[in-house]
Amino acid sequence: MTGCLHIVLLLRALRCLGLLLPIWLASPAVARDKGKDDPPVLYETSVYLVVQGIGGIEVPALVNEDTAYLSVADVFDFLKVKHSYSSMRDSLMGYFVAENNPYIIDMTGQRIHYQDKHFLLHQYDVIRSETGFYLRLEFFGSVFGLPSKFNFRNLSVHMNATVELPAVRELKRQQMRENMRQLRGELKADTVIKRSWPLFRFGMADWSVITNQRDPGGNDTWLNLRAGATVAGGEATVSLNYNNYAKQQGDDFKNSNIIKPFDHRQQYYRWRYVDNDQRALRQVVLGKIFIPTISSLFDPVVGVQVTNAPTTYRRSFGTYTLSNVTEPGWTVELYVNNALVDYTTADANGLYSFQVPLVYGNSQVRLRFYGPWGEERMLEENVSIPFSFLPKNEFEYTASAGYVEDSVHSFLTRAQGGYGVTKFLTMGAGVEYKSTIPGNNTIPFVTTSVRLANNLLLSGEYAHEVRGKGLLSWRLPANIQIDAEYTRYKKDQRAIIYNFREERKLSVAKPFFTKGMSIFSRFTFNQLISEYTRYSTTELLLSGAVGKVGVSVSNYAVWVRDTDPFIYSNVGLSLRLPGNLLVMPQVQYGYTDGKFISARCEVGRYIFRRGYLNVAYEENFRGGVRLFQAGLRWDFAFGQMGLSVLKGNKSTTGVASMRGSFVHEGKTGYTAFSNRSQVGTGGLLLCAFLDLNGNSKRDNGEPRVQGLRMSVNGGRLIPRLEDTAVLIMEMEPYARYVMDLGRSSFDNISWKIRNPIISVMAEPNQVKLVEVPVVVVGEVTGHVLFQDHDRRRGMGRIRVDFLREDGTVFTSVLSEQDGFYNFLGLPPGNYIVRPDPGQLKKLGLAAVPAQIPVQIDAGREGDVVDKVKFVLQRVSESAVRF
Repeated sequence: MTGCLHIVLLLRALRCLGLLLPIWLASPAVARDKGKDDPPVLYETSVYLVVQGIGGIEVPALVNEDTAYLSVADVFDFLKVKHSYSSMRDSLMGYFVAENNPYIIDMTGQRIHYQDKHFLLHQYDVIRSETGFYLRLEFFGSVFGLPSKFNFRNLSVHMNATVELPAVRELKRQQMRENMRQLRGELKADTVIKRSWPLFRFGMADWSVITNQRDPGGNDTWLNLRAGATVAGGEATVSLNYNNYAKQQGDDFKNSNIIKPFDHRQQYYRWRYVDNDQRALRQVVLGKIFIPTISSLFDPVVGVQVTNAPTTYRRSFGTYTLSNVTEPGWTVELYVNNALVDYTTADANGLYSFQVPLVYGNSQVRLRFYGPWGEERMLEENVSIPFSFLPKNEFEYTASAGYVEDSVHSFLTRAQGGYGVTKFLTMGAGVEYKSTIPGNNTIPFVTTSVRLANNLLLSGEYAHEVRGKGLLSWRLPANIQIDAEYTRYKKDQRAIIYNFREERKLSVAKPFFTKGMSIFSRFTFNQLISEYTRYSTTELLLSGAVGKVGVSVSNYAVWVRDTDPFIYSNVGLSLRLPGNLLVMPQVQYGYTDGKFISARCEVGRYIFRRGYLNVAYEENFRGGVRLFQAGLRWDFAFGQMGLSVLKGNKSTTGVASMRGSFVHEGKTGYTAFSNRSQVGTGGLLLCAFLDLNGNSKRDNGEPRVQGLRMSVNGGRLIPRLEDTAVLIMEMEPYARYVMDLGRSSFDNISWKIRNPIISVMAEPNQVKLVEVPVVVVGEVTGHVLFQDHDRRRGMGRIRVDFLREDGTVFTSVLSEQDGFYNFLGLPPGNYIVRPDPGQLKKLGLAAVPAQIPVQIDAGREGDVVDKVKFVLQRVSESAVRF
């Protein structure tokens, strides 16, 4: 019996030898490896190739106990190395890493040519088969700088690289693109949450209170309440302003037109419907509307506005420098198209500066001002950016109509359209009508914006019978920004109240950066020319830091035709002294008469990172006025409080202020308070819950869970550990955000988020509830063993498949060196576990049993199925001696 078995095995070996003999006959024979005449015993299989910095992949190989031959084409495919066979398939050629590093593996000449070197090949160093070349593992290191180590026990090869491989470079580029996509919110989402269209839903509110106590004099209180909600699917915003200053002044003052306790012109209300997916009509606005008019307009407009301009950013193609002066120490917020894009604090002279992004389409720019003691400029400043570019062949329009809240209720309408003629040229036209303009009250106009070069922009406008103007903006390579503007008014025009004939402006700005110094400089020249006079002003401004000292110097010159100029300077410093003291001295000096005009010094200190205490003294030498001020500002979680006292020569004024905001999510009753303004923005409230029945909806009895962690491309993240929720605030409305919840860490390792990438649109004036289902997954563990004669040993690198009930593959894992495998992540249900039949066929093995059914039961703590064991046996002799 034993003799018959030996004969059968011998016949099988001879048959395999006959099949594979052509492979070895095709191989060149020059010298025997180490003087051995016998060919090595090799097994045809696949090994798991792991390359440092790239990852791993299965590649075809020929192996024995101490070495391996890898398929050159498969390895180079994985490394992204250029390769191709010759027409006779007797050589493999290409270039390694760079085009100036060609190589050739020559089977006929039995050598490898690379980097002007010839590497001779001995017999059996390279093996040619019908499918390609198999190169001995050592040559990947000695020739191409890819030192490798073969592990026979788990059929793996670990390869290092002494150079940066093309695959590594490609992975880095992909990672950079992935990071950019994540910042832009362009990650591919597992779940997309659609926008809601409620009939009514309250969302958030801002509030502020300012009281003034004067001695002598009256007391007054200013109240502001700004609320945001959703009404009929659109955003509704109401801002109510009240003051009792007129009441304190008597009936004569109340009857005047200066100010009233509840002036309707100081109230703001607006309803806006937005659908950025509709190309023809994207926005409808009712209520107080903003109209960039040519004619003079000093009062709010109540009416309707329609446009096809989207609310979200389009691609930015440059920046526009915007700088001006406000009160020293005030915070200035920059809004572009109703989205907060930047904020800054004015320096000791009140200077602030922004780089406004220029986006395709009209840019509505607003500035909002906040004082250090709770003051807030209720009237927001709207800045018109003169450049309006559109993509080629794109048309954008805006039409507005309404009445002006002036004494005669003027009727105003304006329609404007723009078209992208080319990538560098946008042209527009429109008409404006105002009923109270004397004479010709209809103003047709045309506009154009031209990009003469990447850093050279030209804008022009002609308004019939009113004015013509042009603006040239040039950013030089040395980061010098030059803006030149010229406006000429039609003589006797009545649309604009100015009686000027010409207006000239020039601005040159440049930042300076050296070691220990950062300075922003700007020179401006403004000139107004009328029929009888010429009024000119210049300003040279320097603002920045020298070392750790903040410096602000403003030089002014003002003169009228045929008169001497009045020249003066403001110089301010900001120094941080020991004890965390902030000292800000400031002086104003007049060069014309050679005397100091005023001086001021403020000393402040931050307290526990939440408060700011300051004292200041100021003296006006010309008027003989002396002022002393002391104040305290404190940031609470629900709002900001400020107290200050101002003592003058003959009066004392006390100011108390508070402001804050709150948001409300109606579905859960969640309410949160903040010391920042929230109305007009969007928010998200994320709550993770245990999805016990796996239907991805929160049902009764499914509890919330802690441990939600995320990254999101925008907004301000506010963890709420006390109630397991995560709040994201200050999000741009109508923008789509992508959240990655893959870093979440729950108390139980069997709790997993099935779809961790979520896309959701931020809705204005709303805190949108996003409930994240957390599924309870099961685990399967077991072993893959190899039957080696009369003993069993663990076998690594065997692929184990987990199949659903319909036969599709849910996932696959590889067994470890000792044959152990496991997978945690199976939702409740029935599965089939099996070693991969394709891999076993290549290895000439069979599994006993071939597959094992398992069941994962639903439960709060998950389910574990262990001891799922497979025994592999050889079904035919795959070892061949060549």
